[in-house]
Amino acid sequence: MANAHQKNHDYHIIDPSPWPLLSSIGAFVLALGGIVYMRYLAGGSLKLFGLEMANPWIMIIGLAITLYSMFGWWSDTIKEGNEGHHTRVVSLHLRYGMIMFIASEVMFFVAWFWAFFDASLFPGEAIQATRVEHTGGVWPPKGIEVLDPWHLPLYNTVILLLSGTCVTWAHHAILHNDRKGLISGLTLTVLLGMLFSFVQIYEYVHAPFAFKDSIYGATFFMATGFHGFHVFVGTVFLLVCLLRAINGAFTPKQHFGLEAAAWYWHFVDVVWLFLFFAVYIWGGWGAPIAHG
Repeated sequence: MANAHQKNHDYHIIDPSPWPLLSSIGAFVLALGGIVYMRYLAGGSLKLFGLEMANPWIMIIGLAITLYSMFGWWSDTIKEGNEGHHTRVVSLHLRYGMIMFIASEVMFFVAWFWAFFDASLFPGEAIQATRVEHTGGVWPPKGIEVLDPWHLPLYNTVILLLSGTCVTWAHHAILHNDRKGLISGLTLTVLLGMLFSFVQIYEYVHAPFAFKDSIYGATFFMATGFHGFHVFVGTVFLLVCLLRAINGAFTPKQHFGLEAAAWYWHFVDVVWLFLFFAVYIWGGWGAPIAHG
C-alpha cells in the first residue's frame, strides 16, 4: 500500500481543479449576457424575478468569470510544466490538443467562406428570390463600391507575412537558447499584430458599405471581422509569451506555450491569405472601386 500512489508512468494525473466548472459557469453567463445585451441595445426589456435582465452587466460579469478562469487554468498549466509534470507523452498530447483546436477553427472559417461563395457564385439563384432582389443577379451586387485590394488590404497582407517571419525567428531563437532574439522577434510580432488591427479598424470606418447594406457587406464583415478578432486573440497570446520570455520563461526543451502561439499565428496568416485573394480580389472583381 505504501507504493500505491507511486508514479510509474509518463502521464500527469492532475489534482482536483475548480477551473472546468468555473469556466462552464462563466461561458454560460457570458452567452446569456450577450443575448440579453442585444435586447438592451434594441431598447427592449426582460424581467426575471422582478429584476431587469436586459442590461450589459450580466455579460460583463460572465466575461470577468471567463477571463479569471482562463488566467487561473493556464497559470496552473504553466506551474505544472515548471514542476516537471510535462513529460514527453504529456507534451505530445498538449500538441495534439492545439492541433485539434486549430482544426476546429478551420471549420469555423469554412462556414463563413461557404456563405460568401454561396452568395457570390450563385447571385442569381432562382430559388433564392430575395437574393436576386438584393444582388440584381450579379456579384458584387449592383450599387456596391468595393475596397481597393491593392491599397490597405495589400498593406495588411505584408504586415501579417512579416509578423509570421518574426514569430518564426523568435521560435528558432529559443531553440538555439538565444533569449535576446526571442524577445526581439516576439516584440516585433506583437507590434505588427497591433498595426494590423489599427489598419483594419481604419478600413472598417472608411468602408463604402455597411453590414446591413447587402449580403456583400454581411458576408464581408463576418469573414474579415472574425479574422480580425482572431488577430486580436493571437496578439494577446503572443504578448503573454513576450512577458513570460522577459521574465525568463521558456527553454530550448520546454517552450510549448510559445510554439502553440506560433502555430495559432501562422493559422491566422493563412486564413488572411485566403480572405485577401477570395474576398478582396476575386470577390470584388469588376465592381467600381471606392476612392478616398
